[in-house]
Amino acid sequence: MQSVAIIRLVGGRLAWYPPGAGEEPAWLDAAAAREALRATLAQRGARACFAAPAADLRLVTLAVDPQERRHLAGSLSFMLEDQVAQDIEQLHFAAAPLDRAHYGVGLCTVRKMTEWQALLADFPGLRRWVPEPLLLPWQRGQWCLVSEGGAVLVRTGECAGFGIERATAPVLLAAALREGPAPQAVIVYGDDQAADTALLPEPLRTLVQWRRGNFCTAMLLTGDAGVPLNLLQGRFMPRLPLARWWRQWRAVAAVLGVTFALQLLATYADYRRLSSENRELREAVQESYRSAYPSGAIVDAEKQLRRQLDALRGAAQSSGFVSLMARVGAAVAARPGTAISSINYNDQRGEIRMHILAADFEAVEQVRAAMSQAGLQAAMESSSARGEQVSARLRVGERS
Repeated sequence: MQSVAIIRLVGGRLAWYPPGAGEEPAWLDAAAAREALRATLAQRGARACFAAPAADLRLVTLAVDPQERRHLAGSLSFMLEDQVAQDIEQLHFAAAPLDRAHYGVGLCTVRKMTEWQALLADFPGLRRWVPEPLLLPWQRGQWCLVSEGGAVLVRTGECAGFGIERATAPVLLAAALREGPAPQAVIVYGDDQAADTALLPEPLRTLVQWRRGNFCTAMLLTGDAGVPLNLLQGRFMPRLPLARWWRQWRAVAAVLGVTFALQLLATYADYRRLSSENRELREAVQESYRSAYPSGAIVDAEKQLRRQLDALRGAAQSSGFVSLMARVGAAVAARPGTAISSINYNDQRGEIRMHILAADFEAVEQVRAAMSQAGLQAAMESSSARGEQVSARLRVGERS
C-alpha cells in the first residue's frame, strides 16, 4: 500500500507509516510527526487507514444464504453468538462480502473500539480501520507471516489471520493448518531465518520463502484491493462533521437568513399592494358596467361588455342586428308608401322576419330586390291584400 498512510499501535504507542516510508515508522509522540500526519490527512484525495491491532480482534469467514444477505446487518451478531464467549451486546461486528456466498467478518469489543476512537481523536479524516493481518500481502494459496520482536502477525486468507505472541505461535499455526487447506507457499518476514522458520509446523517449513524485513516492508507489497474489510460500520460509522461546518458557516447562514427574511417581507408587501390595486380596478370595472347595464348578473364584466359592443357594431361573430336593420331600413325607406308593420329578430339564425305594408305587389317586389342588392337574402313567405294596401311577410338574413 505504497500510496496509503498507515497509523498503527506499536507497544501502546501510536506510529504512522507515510506513503512510501522506509522500514521505521514516525512516532506520533513527537509534535512534528503529529503535524505532518494532520497535513497529510488534510490534503485532498489523501488516503489513510488505521491498522486495528490483531491481538484485540478476531476475523471470521461466514457462509451466508442469498436470502440472508439483505438482513445481514441486523442478524450478524446472532449468527455468531455461539462462536463467542462474551455477551454480544459488548461486541462490535463489521462485515464485507468476499463472494456471492461468503462474508468476511471482523469482531472486537465495543470498549476497544471506543478506546481507539479516543486515541485517534486528534486525527480526523481516518475513515478506514483495517485489521492488521489484512494489511499484509496475500495471494490465493499463500500464507504471509511477519515476525516483529515478541509478536507474530499472520494472514492465512482473504479475510483470515491473527496476531499472537511469539511463544504461542507454533501452537496456533498448527491449529490453523488443521482447520483449513495447506498453503502452497509461506512468505515470512523477519530478522532470523532459522528462528522464524522454526515457528511453522514441520510440513510447512519446506514451503517457506524467507525475506528480511518487518511489517512496513511487507505492507509495501499489499495492493489496496486486497483489503476488503473496514471496521467503521454501524454505530462507529463516520459521521458528517456538522458541528464544525456550522461553526465555520454560521455567519454566512445568518446573513442569508436575514436576506431571505427581508426579501420575503418585501414580496409580501408587494402582494398586499397589488391585491389592493386589483380589487380597486375590479370595483371600477363593475361600476363602469353598471353605468351601461344597470341590471343583470356580472360574471366577467370585460367579456360581457365586449359582446354587447360587438352586437351593436354588427361584428361578424355576433348577430349583427344593427347592421342588418340598417340595410333593411334603407331598402324600405327608398320606396315611398312602404312601411314596416312588425319585426321579429332571431339571434341564433341571424335573420329578421318582418311584415311590410306597400301600395301594391310590385312595390313589395321592389323592396325585396333592393334588399338583395344590399347583399341580403330576402324571401317572401306570404302576401295578402289589406284594403287598398298589400301586406307581405318577408324573411331577411345575410347572404350565405
